[in-house]
Amino acid sequence: MDIKTEHRYAINLNVRGIQPSATLRINELSNQLKSEGKDIIKLGLGQSPFPVPDRVVDALREHAHEKDYLPVKGLKGLREAIAGYINRSERMRCSWEDVLIGPGSKELLFILQLAYYGDLLIPRPSWVSYAPQARIIGRSVHWLPTHAENNWQLTAEELDIVCRDDPSRPRILILNYPSNPTGCTYTDDQLLAIANVARKYRLILLSDEIYGEVNFEGKHKSIARYYPEGTIISTGLSKWAGAGGWRLGAFIFPPELRPLLDAMAIIASETFTSTSAPIQYAGITAFNGGDDIDEYLLQSRRVLKVIGEYVHRRLSEVGAVVQKPEGAFYLFPDFSGFREQLAKKDIKTSQAFCQALIENTGVAILPASDFGFVPDHLAARLAFVDFDGTEALNLASGDYAEADLGDEFVQKACPRLVKAMDKMAAWLNSL
Repeated sequence: MDIKTEHRYAINLNVRGIQPSATLRINELSNQLKSEGKDIIKLGLGQSPFPVPDRVVDALREHAHEKDYLPVKGLKGLREAIAGYINRSERMRCSWEDVLIGPGSKELLFILQLAYYGDLLIPRPSWVSYAPQARIIGRSVHWLPTHAENNWQLTAEELDIVCRDDPSRPRILILNYPSNPTGCTYTDDQLLAIANVARKYRLILLSDEIYGEVNFEGKHKSIARYYPEGTIISTGLSKWAGAGGWRLGAFIFPPELRPLLDAMAIIASETFTSTSAPIQYAGITAFNGGDDIDEYLLQSRRVLKVIGEYVHRRLSEVGAVVQKPEGAFYLFPDFSGFREQLAKKDIKTSQAFCQALIENTGVAILPASDFGFVPDHLAARLAFVDFDGTEALNLASGDYAEADLGDEFVQKACPRLVKAMDKMAAWLNSL
């Protein structure tokens, strides 16, 4: 054989046909375009704009010298702090032994699916990484229908319809609220009804409550109150404490699912070993809370609520159909009313819509097709996070401490979001 002959290997990859995470992809594209001198308003990646609370940063600094490998399940002090946090906020009685720490809740979700053999039930629309993770592992994914008229919320009836034909089949149901991508949340009655169906079919229910603390009214309630024996609560520091890059997540299990926690810990021991030691020590301060943390959350919620209401109104005025957010920092506008005008420009999919939007306006958002919809569903997720979170908090707690927040505040604190709405309105009106 000629030694110069090119060798080609047929490599059968588990990730064949799967693209990199949509949120990270849009962030990298936005940064690339900005580096080329283009003015890009980044409403794609859902990264909290707020700073990490000062006392938590101080705790990280104080523990920067911590270099030892910590226990696989996590630092006992942190597990105790998280158990205390859950017990205070949800009036539950979990112990530190019910808590598993990981390098982000995303990683814990992945190893949950490795440890538990079951189908994944995901309400549509959903966060971009649930389904791809299942596909990488080889699990079956079943999309559960939801409807705009019901704020894209899963109903107990729809869940029962999916489960009743094979009632003993092992399944994991993911419930994420306040929702990424819609910003909507569930009422107590809705949670109770879903919990009853989950109990009926003995589902493992992963309650992704990473945005729970940024419920605008501060009234988040976990479905674990209604289905304690089968619910795993997922939380972390990324969304409410502004610490996405710190990569600290936690799962809180009921005692009935302790074998599943132990199985996940075995996988963790053979993969990530343990979560960063300094981050875990700092996490104790965050989850123990205090008056300063409470004030930080109060002002964060005030700011996010007024921005969400502003963006909702602006999108509605231009002709998009969009649900009013109740938490997190997302909206999910539907632009189907522009379908005819868009088709004349050969824009027929949500992906093409978002591509045309960033090219014509510099506004980066994510297409509905990244959240479980068919390509021609002309909706998108908008993350209203392109503003200086430190400045916004200072303004809210200073000049506006005794005043209601409104458009004047948004214009002062979030000029790039105002600019984004102006640009989107002008482009849509020009079609």
